[in-house]
Amino acid sequence: DTLFLHDIISHTTFLQKVFLAFSLDTEQPDYDLDTDDEAFVNKLKKKMEISCLQFEEMIDRLEKGSGQQLVSLPEAKLLLKEDDELIKEVFDYWSRKRKNSKANSLIPTVKQEKRDGSSTGDPYVAFRRRTEKMQTRKNRKNDEASYEKMLKLRRDLSRAVTILEMIKRREKSKRELLHLTLEIVEKR
Repeated sequence: DTLFLHDIISHTTFLQKVFLAFSLDTEQPDYDLDTDDEAFVNKLKKKMEISCLQFEEMIDRLEKGSGQQLVSLPEAKLLLKEDDELIKEVFDYWSRKRKNSKANSLIPTVKQEKRDGSSTGDPYVAFRRRTEKMQTRKNRKNDEASYEKMLKLRRDLSRAVTILEMIKRREKSKRELLHLTLEIVEKR
């Protein structure tokens, strides 16, 4: 019984460490402020409460929410969970900046070849597809099949991480449900 209890405690400690590692991994927005943005945020701070990080997160969500076509104001209100006046100010600023920008996005990305394999001959395109089979050394067992297995392994591991994140969310919801049930029982 003591050994069994020790195993349960060690498993619980392990799960707590895993959940703590996931919770410490806060994601930073991909968008970075420039001098124009800082001036806009400073001007906006006089009217309402906003931080630089909050502004970056808002622009990041707007950028990721829209592709070639800009999101509309009602869609932006769904993407951003802020005050309506703040959303309108940031949305107007973002749409002006996006229209004045030569690129499709305000978040810099690496130019890549199109998925259909067509090539434009652009010298700034990174990661071109190979047209011939991958050439490997004869004396080593590093061939195309093992390369593809590694790619499959990477894809499987990323799926495992996604599943763990979903489990984390499920466990948090269970814990909230338990606390709410306890609260209901205590109030009755």
